[in-house]
Amino acid sequence: MTDAEPDVPSGEDSGDTQDSGRTRRGGTRSRVPIVLFSLVGVVLAALAGVLALVAVTGDDESRGAPAGGGNAGSARATETVPGNVRALGDRPLLQDPDAGLQAVTCTLPEWRSTPQAAERFFTAATDCLNRAWEPFLRRYELPFREPTLHFPDGPSFRTPCGDIRVDVTTAAYYCNDNLYVPFDGLQTDYYGPQAGIYLSVLAHEYGHHVQEVAGIMDGVWAQINAAGQHSDEGQDLSRRRELQAQCFSGMFMGAHTGRSGPRGVTQQMFDAAWYDQDTRGDDTSGTSDHGSNANYAAWWRAGAESNRIVDCNTFSAPASKVS
Repeated sequence: MTDAEPDVPSGEDSGDTQDSGRTRRGGTRSRVPIVLFSLVGVVLAALAGVLALVAVTGDDESRGAPAGGGNAGSARATETVPGNVRALGDRPLLQDPDAGLQAVTCTLPEWRSTPQAAERFFTAATDCLNRAWEPFLRRYELPFREPTLHFPDGPSFRTPCGDIRVDVTTAAYYCNDNLYVPFDGLQTDYYGPQAGIYLSVLAHEYGHHVQEVAGIMDGVWAQINAAGQHSDEGQDLSRRRELQAQCFSGMFMGAHTGRSGPRGVTQQMFDAAWYDQDTRGDDTSGTSDHGSNANYAAWWRAGAESNRIVDCNTFSAPASKVS
């Protein structure tokens, strides 16, 4: 989730392609995954309208995944995209067709649904995100800096972007180099020990930090402020920002599944995150600033399958892919 205050750049938490049945990034996958997560996917999809976790609500030199797996249409748009929007995607790091994340060794504690254990898990995961994204960003001479991690409690918490209320739509929140993960927003009583779901949410919010460091966030907010936050153009820009963070989250998960060490991102985590994406987005939350559930899932899966940042260029995508 990004900040709600239009004058302050910050961040929030989607895709358009459905499962094609081919091998997905993150390890060898069959057409039908482990039965447990197949059932979880069905249950989550059925209950999406009732209860969903929406974040309105980031050593080895080998590449994380082969190119070409994503098909959200981000970098290959043929429909007309306004020049001012398209300019947001003209940055060098979004143009390299071979640029993807390199897997690093992650040491993730076993997930336990307590505030203390969750704090340990997210702290370790953020360290892994830092080490994965820093060399990628420095390659483009961007001034990398680590975000500050916060674990607020209570019904609301204060940020430089304003006071944020904790509810089912706020699992995590990003604002100006600060990443907030309130335990009460995670709905652990519903999702249980599915660490992959929580990790993908954190990786989405970290995706907003990538946008911040790359200057994309400031550019988006400048255009949103000019157009009006609640205007059609402002909502379109917000969706493009959120869907890009989704793609960045997928990149991280896809690059690290099965490649991040014995205590890193597992296939089980990846499966849980994959199916959870269908339950997130504007269809669930009743908003128009994150993208439809289908697009929310497709952009995440595009990043997860290809691990190529060119496939995350939502600012070059046609309107149908960011609705």
